[in-house]
Parts: sequence; C-alpha cells; structure tokens
Amino acid sequence: MSERVHKITSMGGDAPREGLPTSPTAPSADEGRAHGVERGIDVVMSIQRPIVLAHLRSIRRHAPGANPDQIVRILERRYLAAVTTGGAAVGATAVIPGIGTGVTLALSGVETAGFLEATALFAQSVAEVHGIVVDNPDRARALVMTLMLGREGVDLVRQLAGQASGRGVARNVYWGELITNSLPKAFMGTVVDRLRHVFIKQFAVRGGAGIIGKAIPFGIGAAIGGVGNHLIGRKVLHQSRLAFGPPPALLPAALEPREGDGLLRSTTSRMTRAGTAVGGLAVTTSRGLRTAASRAGRSITRGKRSTDEHAADTAGDDETDEHAR
Repeated sequence: MSERVHKITSMGGDAPREGLPTSPTAPSADEGRAHGVERGIDVVMSIQRPIVLAHLRSIRRHAPGANPDQIVRILERRYLAAVTTGGAAVGATAVIPGIGTGVTLALSGVETAGFLEATALFAQSVAEVHGIVVDNPDRARALVMTLMLGREGVDLVRQLAGQASGRGVARNVYWGELITNSLPKAFMGTVVDRLRHVFIKQFAVRGGAGIIGKAIPFGIGAAIGGVGNHLIGRKVLHQSRLAFGPPPALLPAALEPREGDGLLRSTTSRMTRAGTAVGGLAVTTSRGLRTAASRAGRSITRGKRSTDEHAADTAGDDETDEHAR
C-alpha cells in the first residue's frame, strides 16, 4: 500500500497557524523606529496647497511690483535664512548653561523637521510660480526628497520615468515637471518608496554627522550647524533651478492677493520663524532645566535644615531629661 501524500497549501504571512495566535507578529524595535522615521518624514514634507498660496500671496502683498524672477529670489533668500538660522540656533545650545549634549541632540531632531518643512514650502512655492500645481502628497514628497538628494535623486527619477513611459527621458526635460506633472499618478507610490529608501540612507549618514557636529560645545557647534545647513540649502536652491528652469514671464492669477486670506496669513511666516522657534525652544529648555535644578537644591536645603532642627530639638530634650534626673 502506497504511503499517503498530504497536499501542502502555502498560506500568507497573516494566515492563522495551528497552535499559534491569529494576530500578526509584532514588529521589531528596529522596524518600529524605521516606520516612525518614514511617517515623520512624510508628515513634514506634505505642505497643504492653501498654505503655499497664502505664503506667495503674502509676498505679492509686500512686493506688488515684483516679477516672477524677483519672487523666486525672495523665496530663495527666505528659505536660506530660515534653514541657516535653524542650524546655528541648535548648535548654539551647546554653550547655553543648563543644556547638555542629550538635549542638543533632541533639539537637532526638531530642527531637522523644520528644515524638511521649510524645504517643502519652498519647493511647492517655486512650482506654483512656474504655474505647476502640487496638490498630490506623493508628488510633493518626491519633489522635496529629490531636491535634497541632488544628482543621485535626479538620476533615479529619470530612470523611473523611463521605466514608466517605456522609453528614455530626454535630457532637456526639466525633472521638476516629471515629478509634478508627467509621471502617472499610479506610479508615484513606487517613485516615493524608492526615493525614500535612498533619502533615509543618506540622511542617516549626513544628518547623523551634522547632528553630532551641532552638539560640540564652546560655540563651535553653532558654526558647524549654520554652515552645514547653509551648504545644504545652497544645494537645494541649485537643484530647484535645474528642476524648473527660468521663471515664466507672468505670474499665475492664483497667486494674486485676495480678500479673506487673513485666516492663513499667520502660517506664511513658517520659514522665517524656523530658526527662531528652535532657538526659543532651546532657551525655554535651558530655563526649565535651571529652574528644576534650583527647586531641587532648595528642596534639599529645606530637608537638611529640617533634619538639623529636629536633631537640635532632640538633643535639647535629652539634656532637659538629664537635668531632671
């Protein structure tokens, strides 16, 4: 009699297994941290279009005679000032009394988020000046990551665009238009995933070195933070010019100031306040640490004083009892 052969059916990773719980396996700590970084990057790089429009209309309101080229120059100056000040502010925390290296490293994480958010606002603002509407979150994220990756990001985008179209991409095509307009929407998820993988790997190397540099004391950290962010900001400006080419002759009508923009007006100062916010957080943290230390010192002093008084009272009572005997 031949041996009976059991048919084996392959089951998915989430399928229940005999003797095992039906819930999916919990992710490891490293996987959790990786997903956390990805989510954080996705959040700060997705600026809503109404904020971008309010930002540009605010510039138009303060410079009504500016042409598109001048508007782009204003955007570039604001962006560079914001990211440079942010890096220097975090570096300066290394010399503020009461702030240790651990707090400086934590603040560097806050400043990095501010850098990415400022880059997102700048990139989408430049795109709007060129008449390109970026209202898709994946396109916005791809634009920001490619700007910061530089040549490596641009080559990857052109390669993926060639795969999507089935033919090569002409070198004279601006890569900003590929991301914001030409690439099929259904293909953008793949583009973002590939860019994010490279971006996080580069960020871990370059960003980690920059964060450590900002934690160096004696004022050197401020110089490293400011100069490092300035260089990266310059790189972003250079890539933005390659991404979209020269500004158009006329501004899109959507960028003209309108009544009722007051609700969003407060959000348009995000870039110019980026460095100040980080510096203010550092000062607040310093004050908090000094206050906590002062309170702890007073508490210890009060406790010691109470102990001494109690000991003196006890000694006095013992002396009185001795005289009574």
